[in-house]
Amino acid sequence: MCSSRAAPGSAIAAAPGRVSGGGGGVVRDRTRGGRNSRFTLSNVLYDKARIWVEGGRGGDGAVSFRREAHVPKGGPDGGDGGHGGDVVLVCDPSRRDLGAVRGSRHFRADRGRHGEGSNRHGARGGDREIPVAAGTQAVAVDGSSVDLTVPGQRAVVAQGGRGGHGNRRFANATRQAPRFAEHGTEGESGWIELRLKLLADAGLIGLPNAGKSSLLARLTRADPKVADYPFTTIEPVLGTIEDEDRQLVLADIPGLIEGAAAGAGLGHEFLAHVERCGLLVHLVEVVPAEGDPQGAYGTVRAELASHGGGLDRLPELVVLSKSDLLPEEEVAEAVARWEEEVGEGRVLASSAATGAGLEELRRRILAEAPTAQEAPAPPATGGFEAEHRVYRPAGEGGYEVLREEDGGFRVTGRGVELLFQRHDLSNEEALGYLEQRLNEIGVVAALRAAGFEPGDDVRIGEHEFELHPG
Repeated sequence: MCSSRAAPGSAIAAAPGRVSGGGGGVVRDRTRGGRNSRFTLSNVLYDKARIWVEGGRGGDGAVSFRREAHVPKGGPDGGDGGHGGDVVLVCDPSRRDLGAVRGSRHFRADRGRHGEGSNRHGARGGDREIPVAAGTQAVAVDGSSVDLTVPGQRAVVAQGGRGGHGNRRFANATRQAPRFAEHGTEGESGWIELRLKLLADAGLIGLPNAGKSSLLARLTRADPKVADYPFTTIEPVLGTIEDEDRQLVLADIPGLIEGAAAGAGLGHEFLAHVERCGLLVHLVEVVPAEGDPQGAYGTVRAELASHGGGLDRLPELVVLSKSDLLPEEEVAEAVARWEEEVGEGRVLASSAATGAGLEELRRRILAEAPTAQEAPAPPATGGFEAEHRVYRPAGEGGYEVLREEDGGFRVTGRGVELLFQRHDLSNEEALGYLEQRLNEIGVVAALRAAGFEPGDDVRIGEHEFELHPG
Protein backbone atom coordinates (compact mmCIF):
# COMPACT_ATOMS: atom_id res chain seq x y z
CA MET A 1 0.00 0.00 0.00
CA CYS A 2 1.16 3.55 -0.73
CA SER A 3 0.85 6.68 1.34
CA SER A 4 2.50 10.05 1.80
CA ARG A 5 5.72 10.57 3.73
CA ALA A 6 3.60 11.59 6.71
CA ALA A 7 2.56 7.93 6.92
CA PRO A 8 5.78 5.91 7.57
CA GLY A 9 6.13 2.56 5.84
CA SER A 10 4.49 3.60 2.61
CA ALA A 11 5.94 2.63 -0.74
CA ILE A 12 5.86 6.20 -2.09
CA ALA A 13 5.94 9.07 0.38
CA ALA A 14 5.66 12.67 -0.76
CA ALA A 15 8.63 14.76 0.38
CA PRO A 16 7.92 18.05 2.15
CA GLY A 17 8.18 20.20 -0.06
CA ARG A 18 7.28 41.63 -31.98
CA VAL A 19 5.88 41.64 -35.19
CA SER A 20 8.97 42.65 -36.85
CA GLY A 21 8.44 44.47 -40.10
CA GLY A 22 11.01 43.17 -42.54
CA GLY A 23 11.81 45.43 -45.45
CA GLY A 24 9.42 45.06 -48.34
CA GLY A 25 6.00 45.77 -49.74
CA VAL A 26 2.87 43.77 -49.09
CA VAL A 27 0.35 42.97 -51.77
CA ARG A 28 -2.98 44.53 -50.83
CA ASP A 29 -4.94 44.12 -54.04
CA ARG A 30 -4.66 42.20 -57.24
CA THR A 31 -6.72 42.66 -60.35
CA ARG A 32 -6.31 40.23 -63.21
CA GLY A 33 -5.98 42.08 -66.45
CA GLY A 34 -3.62 40.32 -68.81
CA ARG A 35 -0.21 41.81 -69.21
CA ASN A 36 -1.49 44.89 -67.41
CA SER A 37 -2.23 42.96 -64.21
CA ARG A 38 -1.12 44.96 -61.25
CA PHE A 39 -0.28 44.67 -57.59
CA THR A 40 -0.98 47.64 -55.33
CA LEU A 41 1.60 47.73 -52.56
CA SER A 42 1.69 49.28 -49.12
CA ASN A 43 4.89 50.65 -47.67
CA VAL A 44 5.54 47.81 -45.22
CA LEU A 45 5.84 44.07 -45.78
CA TYR A 46 5.34 42.11 -42.57
CA ASP A 47 7.54 39.21 -43.56
CA LYS A 48 8.83 38.22 -40.11
CA ALA A 49 7.18 37.64 -36.75
CA ARG A 50 8.03 36.01 -33.44
CA ILE A 51 5.01 34.77 -31.52
CA TRP A 52 4.25 32.78 -28.38
CA VAL A 53 1.95 29.79 -28.95
CA GLU A 54 0.33 27.74 -26.21
CA GLY A 55 -1.95 24.74 -26.57
CA GLY A 56 -4.92 24.49 -24.24
CA ARG A 57 -4.63 22.56 -20.99
CA GLY A 58 -6.44 19.25 -20.84
CA GLY A 59 -9.46 18.94 -18.56
CA ASP A 60 -9.31 16.86 -15.36
CA GLY A 61 -10.99 13.50 -15.05
CA ALA A 62 -13.83 13.22 -12.53
CA VAL A 63 -14.11 11.12 -9.38
CA SER A 64 -17.74 10.11 -9.16
CA PHE A 65 -19.91 7.14 -8.14
CA ARG A 66 -23.36 6.18 -9.27
CA ARG A 67 -26.15 7.21 -6.96
CA GLU A 68 -29.15 5.84 -8.78
CA ALA A 69 -32.35 4.47 -7.37
CA HIS A 70 -32.69 0.69 -7.56
CA VAL A 71 -28.94 0.31 -8.22
CA PRO A 72 -27.77 -1.13 -4.89
CA LYS A 73 -24.06 -1.56 -5.61
CA GLY A 74 -23.38 1.61 -7.59
CA GLY A 75 -19.92 1.97 -9.12
CA PRO A 76 -17.44 4.53 -10.46
CA ASP A 77 -18.77 6.71 -13.27
CA GLY A 78 -16.35 9.64 -13.49
CA GLY A 79 -15.93 10.86 -17.05
CA ASP A 80 -12.71 11.87 -18.80
CA GLY A 81 -11.56 15.44 -19.22
CA GLY A 82 -11.51 16.89 -22.73
CA HIS A 83 -8.26 17.42 -24.60
CA GLY A 84 -6.98 20.98 -24.91
CA GLY A 85 -7.23 22.80 -28.23
CA ASP A 86 -4.30 23.17 -30.62
CA VAL A 87 -2.70 26.29 -32.04
CA VAL A 88 -2.84 25.87 -35.82
CA LEU A 89 -1.32 27.83 -38.69
CA VAL A 90 -3.62 27.89 -41.72
CA CYS A 91 -2.42 28.81 -45.21
CA ASP A 92 -4.90 31.48 -46.32
CA PRO A 93 -4.69 32.48 -50.02
CA SER A 94 -6.31 35.85 -49.25
CA ARG A 95 -3.37 36.88 -47.07
CA ARG A 96 -0.33 38.53 -48.57
CA ASP A 97 1.88 38.95 -45.50
CA LEU A 98 2.04 38.26 -41.76
CA GLY A 99 -0.08 41.26 -40.81
CA ALA A 100 -2.59 38.95 -39.09
CA VAL A 101 -0.19 38.47 -36.18
CA ARG A 102 1.00 42.06 -35.81
CA GLY A 103 -1.71 42.94 -33.26
CA SER A 104 -0.78 40.19 -30.81
CA ARG A 105 2.28 38.19 -29.89
CA HIS A 106 0.50 35.56 -27.79
CA PHE A 107 -1.86 32.93 -29.17
CA ARG A 108 -3.53 30.46 -26.82
CA ALA A 109 -6.00 27.71 -27.58
CA ASP A 110 -8.95 26.91 -25.30
CA ARG A 111 -8.60 24.45 -22.43
CA GLY A 112 -10.57 21.21 -22.32
CA ARG A 113 -13.58 20.93 -20.02
CA HIS A 114 -13.43 18.73 -16.93
CA GLY A 115 -15.15 15.36 -16.87
CA GLU A 116 -18.35 14.89 -14.85
CA GLY A 117 -20.30 12.11 -13.21
CA SER A 118 -22.60 9.74 -15.07
CA ASN A 119 -19.74 9.03 -17.50
CA ARG A 120 -19.98 12.52 -19.04
CA HIS A 121 -16.74 13.43 -20.78
CA GLY A 122 -15.52 17.00 -20.95
CA ALA A 123 -15.65 18.84 -24.27
CA ARG A 124 -12.47 19.33 -26.26
CA GLY A 125 -11.03 22.84 -26.19
CA GLY A 126 -11.38 24.95 -29.30
CA ASP A 127 -8.39 25.36 -31.61
CA ARG A 128 -6.76 28.75 -32.15
CA GLU A 129 -6.26 29.24 -35.87
CA ILE A 130 -3.75 31.76 -37.20
CA PRO A 131 -4.12 32.65 -40.91
CA VAL A 132 -0.82 33.14 -42.73
CA ALA A 133 0.10 33.90 -46.32
CA ALA A 134 1.21 31.22 -48.74
CA GLY A 135 4.98 30.96 -48.55
CA THR A 136 5.18 31.21 -44.75
CA GLN A 137 7.75 29.08 -42.97
CA ALA A 138 7.36 28.35 -39.25
CA VAL A 139 10.52 27.58 -37.29
CA ALA A 140 10.30 26.10 -33.81
CA VAL A 141 12.73 26.70 -30.98
CA ASP A 142 14.39 23.32 -31.60
CA GLY A 143 15.06 24.26 -35.23
CA SER A 144 12.38 22.08 -36.83
CA SER A 145 10.40 23.85 -39.53
CA VAL A 146 7.36 23.53 -41.73
CA ASP A 147 6.45 25.32 -44.96
CA LEU A 148 2.90 26.38 -45.76
CA THR A 149 2.57 26.77 -49.50
CA VAL A 150 -0.79 25.21 -50.42
CA PRO A 151 -4.08 27.03 -49.73
CA GLY A 152 -5.91 25.36 -46.86
CA GLN A 153 -2.79 23.59 -45.60
CA ARG A 154 -2.66 23.36 -41.80
CA ALA A 155 0.22 22.99 -39.37
CA VAL A 156 -0.24 22.36 -35.66
CA VAL A 157 2.50 24.35 -33.91
CA ALA A 158 1.37 23.77 -30.30
CA GLN A 159 -0.59 20.69 -29.37
CA GLY A 160 -3.16 20.87 -26.62
CA GLY A 161 -2.71 18.90 -23.42
CA ARG A 162 -4.37 15.54 -22.97
CA GLY A 163 -7.48 15.24 -20.86
CA GLY A 164 -7.24 13.19 -17.67
CA HIS A 165 -9.02 9.87 -17.26
CA GLY A 166 -11.95 9.69 -14.85
CA ASN A 167 -12.03 7.14 -12.04
CA ARG A 168 -14.14 4.76 -14.12
CA ARG A 169 -11.01 4.05 -16.19
CA PHE A 170 -9.13 2.69 -13.18
CA ALA A 171 -11.73 0.19 -12.02
CA ASN A 172 -10.76 -3.47 -12.28
CA ALA A 173 -11.34 -6.74 -10.43
CA THR A 174 -9.09 -5.75 -7.52
CA ARG A 175 -9.76 -2.00 -7.56
CA GLN A 176 -13.52 -1.80 -7.81
CA ALA A 177 -14.06 1.65 -6.34
CA PRO A 178 -11.09 3.87 -7.28
CA ARG A 179 -11.20 7.23 -5.56
CA PHE A 180 -8.70 8.97 -7.81
CA ALA A 181 -8.59 10.34 -11.34
CA GLU A 182 -6.02 11.95 -13.61
CA HIS A 183 -5.29 15.62 -14.01
CA GLY A 184 -5.20 17.05 -17.51
CA THR A 185 -1.75 17.96 -18.80
CA GLU A 186 -0.51 21.35 -19.94
CA GLY A 187 -0.42 22.06 -23.66
CA GLU A 188 2.78 22.62 -25.57
CA SER A 189 4.08 26.16 -25.52
CA GLY A 190 6.99 28.20 -26.76
CA TRP A 191 8.17 30.91 -29.13
CA ILE A 192 8.16 30.26 -32.85
CA GLU A 193 9.50 32.30 -35.74
CA LEU A 194 7.35 33.00 -38.80
CA ARG A 195 9.13 33.95 -42.00
CA LEU A 196 7.42 34.83 -45.25
CA LYS A 197 9.19 33.99 -48.47
CA LEU A 198 7.42 35.44 -51.47
CA LEU A 199 5.86 32.94 -53.85
CA ALA A 200 7.04 34.58 -57.07
CA ASP A 201 7.45 32.61 -60.29
CA ALA A 202 10.45 34.66 -61.38
CA GLY A 203 12.75 37.06 -59.55
CA LEU A 204 14.72 40.02 -60.87
CA ILE A 205 18.14 40.08 -59.20
CA GLY A 206 21.31 42.08 -59.62
CA LEU A 207 23.44 44.76 -58.02
CA PRO A 208 21.82 48.04 -56.95
CA ASN A 209 20.93 50.33 -59.85
CA ALA A 210 21.08 47.50 -62.41
CA GLY A 211 17.69 48.62 -63.77
CA LYS A 212 15.41 46.03 -62.14
CA SER A 213 12.70 48.48 -61.09
CA SER A 214 12.59 50.14 -64.49
CA LEU A 215 12.32 46.75 -66.17
CA LEU A 216 9.52 45.63 -63.84
CA ALA A 217 7.62 48.84 -64.53
CA ARG A 218 7.86 48.22 -68.31
CA LEU A 219 7.00 44.51 -68.18
CA THR A 220 4.08 44.90 -65.75
CA ARG A 221 1.93 47.67 -64.31
CA ALA A 222 3.69 47.59 -60.96
CA ASP A 223 4.76 51.06 -59.84
CA PRO A 224 8.15 50.73 -58.15
CA LYS A 225 10.18 53.77 -57.22
CA VAL A 226 12.70 54.51 -59.96
CA ALA A 227 15.67 56.84 -59.50
CA ASP A 228 19.27 57.18 -60.67
CA TYR A 229 20.88 56.28 -57.35
CA PRO A 230 21.59 52.90 -55.75
CA PHE A 231 19.22 51.28 -53.22
CA THR A 232 16.19 53.09 -54.63
CA THR A 233 14.19 49.89 -54.01
CA ILE A 234 14.23 48.93 -50.34
CA GLU A 235 11.32 46.49 -50.43
CA PRO A 236 10.35 43.63 -52.77
CA VAL A 237 7.84 44.71 -55.41
CA LEU A 238 5.58 42.35 -57.34
CA GLY A 239 3.94 42.54 -60.74
CA THR A 240 2.25 40.05 -63.06
CA ILE A 241 2.63 39.18 -66.71
CA GLU A 242 0.61 36.71 -68.72
CA ASP A 243 -0.09 35.29 -72.14
CA GLU A 244 -2.92 33.13 -73.44
CA ASP A 245 -1.74 30.09 -71.47
CA ARG A 246 -0.59 31.32 -68.09
CA GLN A 247 -0.09 34.17 -65.67
CA LEU A 248 2.95 34.49 -63.45
CA VAL A 249 4.27 36.74 -60.71
CA LEU A 250 7.51 38.67 -61.26
CA ALA A 251 9.35 40.03 -58.20
CA ASP A 252 11.83 42.89 -58.09
CA ILE A 253 14.27 41.84 -55.36
CA PRO A 254 16.13 44.85 -53.88
CA GLY A 255 19.74 45.14 -54.97
CA LEU A 256 22.23 42.69 -53.50
CA ILE A 257 25.72 43.71 -52.49
CA GLU A 258 28.87 41.85 -51.57
CA GLY A 259 28.35 40.25 -48.16
CA ALA A 260 24.56 40.11 -48.53
CA ALA A 261 24.42 36.42 -47.54
CA ALA A 262 26.20 37.33 -44.29
CA GLY A 263 23.70 40.09 -43.56
CA ALA A 264 25.34 43.09 -45.19
CA GLY A 265 22.70 45.72 -45.90
CA LEU A 266 19.38 43.90 -45.90
CA GLY A 267 20.65 41.27 -48.29
CA HIS A 268 19.97 38.29 -46.07
CA GLU A 269 16.30 39.29 -45.77
CA PHE A 270 15.98 39.74 -49.53
CA LEU A 271 17.75 36.49 -50.40
CA ALA A 272 15.11 34.61 -48.42
CA HIS A 273 12.47 35.87 -50.88
CA VAL A 274 14.51 34.56 -53.81
CA GLU A 275 14.34 31.01 -52.43
CA ARG A 276 10.86 30.30 -53.77
CA CYS A 277 11.38 31.75 -57.24
CA GLY A 278 11.38 29.23 -60.04
CA LEU A 279 13.49 31.35 -62.41
CA LEU A 280 16.10 34.05 -61.83
CA VAL A 281 16.35 36.98 -64.24
CA HIS A 282 19.83 38.36 -63.53
CA LEU A 283 20.29 41.96 -64.68
CA VAL A 284 23.79 43.20 -65.42
CA GLU A 285 24.45 46.73 -66.66
CA VAL A 286 26.05 46.51 -70.06
CA VAL A 287 28.04 49.66 -69.18
CA PRO A 288 28.22 49.86 -65.37
CA ALA A 289 28.95 53.18 -63.68
CA GLU A 290 31.87 51.53 -61.91
CA GLY A 291 33.57 48.15 -62.07
CA ASP A 292 33.05 45.66 -64.87
CA PRO A 293 29.95 43.63 -65.88
CA GLN A 294 31.62 40.26 -65.22
CA GLY A 295 32.65 41.37 -61.73
CA ALA A 296 29.12 42.54 -60.94
CA TYR A 297 27.71 39.22 -62.15
CA GLY A 298 30.24 37.23 -60.11
CA THR A 299 29.44 39.19 -56.94
CA VAL A 300 25.74 38.34 -57.06
CA ARG A 301 26.37 34.70 -57.99
CA ALA A 302 28.75 34.36 -55.04
CA GLU A 303 26.09 35.69 -52.66
CA LEU A 304 23.52 33.22 -54.02
CA ALA A 305 25.92 30.35 -53.40
CA SER A 306 26.83 31.60 -49.92
CA HIS A 307 23.19 31.90 -48.86
CA GLY A 308 22.61 28.23 -49.62
CA GLY A 309 19.25 26.62 -50.20
CA GLY A 310 20.12 25.85 -53.82
CA LEU A 311 19.76 29.45 -55.03
CA ASP A 312 22.82 29.13 -57.24
CA ARG A 313 21.24 26.11 -58.97
CA LEU A 314 18.00 27.83 -60.02
CA PRO A 315 17.44 28.37 -63.77
CA GLU A 316 18.79 31.75 -64.82
CA LEU A 317 18.45 34.20 -67.68
CA VAL A 318 21.15 36.87 -67.90
CA VAL A 319 19.84 40.23 -69.14
CA LEU A 320 22.28 42.92 -70.25
CA SER A 321 20.32 45.99 -69.20
CA LYS A 322 20.50 49.59 -70.46
CA SER A 323 21.51 48.35 -73.89
CA ASP A 324 20.56 51.74 -75.38
CA LEU A 325 23.89 53.05 -74.06
CA LEU A 326 25.83 51.10 -76.74
CA PRO A 327 25.50 50.74 -80.51
CA GLU A 328 23.61 47.64 -81.65
CA GLU A 329 26.77 45.98 -83.01
CA GLU A 330 28.54 46.26 -79.67
CA VAL A 331 25.48 44.95 -77.84
CA ALA A 332 25.40 41.90 -80.12
CA GLU A 333 29.11 41.30 -79.48
CA ALA A 334 28.55 41.57 -75.71
CA VAL A 335 25.71 39.03 -75.86
CA ALA A 336 27.95 36.61 -77.78
CA ARG A 337 30.77 36.99 -75.24
CA TRP A 338 28.40 36.38 -72.32
CA GLU A 339 26.90 33.30 -73.98
CA GLU A 340 30.36 31.77 -74.06
CA GLU A 341 30.47 32.15 -70.29
CA VAL A 342 26.93 31.30 -69.13
CA GLY A 343 25.58 29.21 -72.01
CA GLU A 344 24.13 29.64 -75.46
CA GLY A 345 20.63 31.05 -75.49
CA ARG A 346 20.82 32.16 -71.82
CA VAL A 347 21.66 35.85 -72.50
CA LEU A 348 19.43 38.66 -73.72
CA ALA A 349 19.83 42.43 -74.04
CA SER A 350 17.12 44.93 -73.18
CA SER A 351 16.46 48.58 -72.58
CA ALA A 352 13.69 49.82 -70.33
CA ALA A 353 14.19 53.29 -71.79
CA THR A 354 13.57 52.36 -75.44
CA GLY A 355 11.70 49.08 -75.02
CA ALA A 356 14.29 47.17 -77.03
CA GLY A 357 14.28 43.44 -76.27
CA LEU A 358 11.37 43.60 -73.83
CA GLU A 359 8.93 41.46 -75.82
CA GLU A 360 11.54 38.74 -76.30
CA LEU A 361 12.35 38.86 -72.59
CA ARG A 362 8.66 38.64 -71.68
CA ARG A 363 8.24 35.62 -73.93
CA ARG A 364 11.29 33.86 -72.48
CA ILE A 365 10.19 34.42 -68.87
CA LEU A 366 6.73 33.02 -69.59
CA ALA A 367 8.22 30.05 -71.42
CA GLU A 368 10.94 29.17 -68.90
CA ALA A 369 9.45 29.91 -65.47
CA PRO A 370 8.47 26.47 -64.07
CA THR A 371 4.79 25.74 -63.63
CA ALA A 372 3.42 24.66 -60.26
CA GLN A 373 3.68 21.03 -61.40
CA GLU A 374 7.29 21.46 -62.55
CA ALA A 375 8.51 23.44 -59.53
CA PRO A 376 10.58 21.40 -57.07
CA ALA A 377 8.81 20.50 -53.86
CA PRO A 378 10.13 22.14 -50.68
CA PRO A 379 12.61 19.92 -48.82
CA ALA A 380 11.08 17.46 -46.38
CA THR A 381 11.47 18.57 -42.77
CA GLY A 382 10.79 16.37 -39.81
CA GLY A 383 8.49 13.93 -41.58
CA PHE A 384 5.55 16.30 -41.73
CA GLU A 385 2.61 15.26 -43.87
CA ALA A 386 1.56 17.55 -46.69
CA GLU A 387 -2.08 18.08 -45.77
CA HIS A 388 -1.91 18.36 -42.00
CA ARG A 389 1.44 18.96 -40.38
CA VAL A 390 2.19 18.70 -36.68
CA TYR A 391 5.15 19.68 -34.58
CA ARG A 392 5.79 16.43 -32.74
CA PRO A 393 6.90 16.64 -29.10
CA ALA A 394 9.79 14.55 -27.88
CA GLY A 395 8.95 10.85 -27.74
CA GLU A 396 7.03 9.80 -24.66
CA GLY A 397 8.60 6.37 -24.46
CA GLY A 398 11.81 5.56 -22.65
CA TYR A 399 13.39 6.80 -19.44
CA GLU A 400 16.77 7.09 -17.78
CA VAL A 401 17.82 6.55 -14.16
CA LEU A 402 20.61 8.77 -12.77
CA ARG A 403 22.24 8.71 -9.34
CA GLU A 404 22.68 12.22 -7.94
CA GLU A 405 25.44 13.57 -5.69
CA ASP A 406 23.33 13.46 -2.52
CA GLY A 407 22.65 9.74 -2.95
CA GLY A 408 19.15 10.16 -4.34
CA PHE A 409 17.97 8.99 -7.76
CA ARG A 410 16.42 10.93 -10.60
CA VAL A 411 14.26 9.31 -13.25
CA THR A 412 13.95 11.28 -16.49
CA GLY A 413 11.71 10.59 -19.44
CA ARG A 414 8.66 12.38 -20.80
CA GLY A 415 6.31 9.45 -20.29
CA VAL A 416 7.27 8.89 -16.66
CA GLU A 417 7.16 12.60 -15.87
CA LEU A 418 3.71 12.93 -17.42
CA LEU A 419 2.52 9.97 -15.36
CA PHE A 420 3.34 11.85 -12.15
CA GLN A 421 1.99 15.16 -13.43
CA ARG A 422 -1.37 13.53 -14.02
CA HIS A 423 -1.88 12.24 -10.48
CA ASP A 424 -2.43 13.75 -7.06
CA LEU A 425 0.37 12.55 -4.77
CA SER A 426 -1.66 13.43 -1.70
CA ASN A 427 -4.13 10.68 -2.64
CA GLU A 428 -3.01 7.32 -1.23
CA GLU A 429 -4.88 5.34 -3.87
CA ALA A 430 -3.15 7.35 -6.58
CA LEU A 431 0.20 6.63 -4.94
CA GLY A 432 -0.58 2.93 -4.97
CA TYR A 433 -1.45 3.08 -8.66
CA LEU A 434 1.80 4.94 -9.42
CA GLU A 435 3.84 2.30 -7.60
CA GLN A 436 2.13 -0.37 -9.66
CA ARG A 437 2.92 1.48 -12.90
CA LEU A 438 6.58 1.99 -11.92
CA ASN A 439 6.87 -1.77 -11.46
CA GLU A 440 5.06 -2.55 -14.71
CA ILE A 441 7.20 -0.32 -16.92
CA GLY A 442 10.46 -1.44 -15.33
CA VAL A 443 11.45 1.73 -13.46
CA VAL A 444 11.80 -0.08 -10.11
CA ALA A 445 14.04 -2.72 -11.69
CA ALA A 446 16.18 -0.02 -13.30
CA LEU A 447 16.50 1.78 -9.95
CA ARG A 448 17.66 -1.40 -8.26
CA ALA A 449 20.20 -2.01 -11.01
CA ALA A 450 21.56 1.50 -10.34
CA GLY A 451 22.07 0.73 -6.61
CA PHE A 452 18.73 1.85 -5.21
CA GLU A 453 17.77 0.67 -1.71
CA PRO A 454 14.22 0.84 -0.26
CA GLY A 455 13.68 4.21 1.39
CA ASP A 456 16.03 6.15 -0.90
CA ASP A 457 14.78 9.43 -2.33
CA VAL A 458 13.52 9.33 -5.89
CA ARG A 459 12.87 12.45 -8.00
CA ILE A 460 10.65 12.51 -11.07
CA GLY A 461 10.03 15.89 -12.63
CA GLU A 462 9.15 18.32 -9.85
CA HIS A 463 8.19 15.53 -7.44
CA GLU A 464 10.38 13.98 -4.77
CA PHE A 465 9.42 10.98 -2.65
CA GLU A 466 10.71 7.98 -0.74
CA LEU A 467 10.15 4.68 -2.46
CA HIS A 468 9.53 1.48 -0.53
CA PRO A 469 8.74 -1.07 -3.25
CA GLY A 470 7.07 -4.25 -2.10
